[in-house]
Amino acid sequence: MYQCPTPAEETLRALDAAAALCAARGRRFTANRRKALQLLLEAGRPLSAYELLERLTSEGFASQPPVAYRALDFLIEQGFVHKLRDRKTFVACQHPSENHGAGFLICRDCGRVREVCVEPQHGAFGAAAREAGFRIERTVLEAEGVCDRCS
Repeated sequence: MYQCPTPAEETLRALDAAAALCAARGRRFTANRRKALQLLLEAGRPLSAYELLERLTSEGFASQPPVAYRALDFLIEQGFVHKLRDRKTFVACQHPSENHGAGFLICRDCGRVREVCVEPQHGAFGAAAREAGFRIERTVLEAEGVCDRCS
């Protein structure tokens, strides 16, 4: 009988997948980077760089801001984390092995964030970009509203 994985098992699976992707790409998945991703996966909500730094520090990692920012830069570069620009926070990617446009549905009441895959280059936005002679390389869309739990 199939049993749904626990959140801890899902986190471990995501960390193992990230480590495998880094190895395949010839990139180092250091203890600091792994812990930063783990903390973002476990948070259940977006974290600011300073919230992440506080959590890293409480886990015994260095307490200087560059520690968190270097880890976040790496995780974003590898596609494991997204930056929510409007809120200046970071969230673990739900589809790290896929090259995709990310969209975020952000509840203004509870702060919950749901990631959805979007490909705006195929819609009206993409048509406008092509008309302007612009080539879209990366897309992150953020929509704020009220989630099903809060409405």
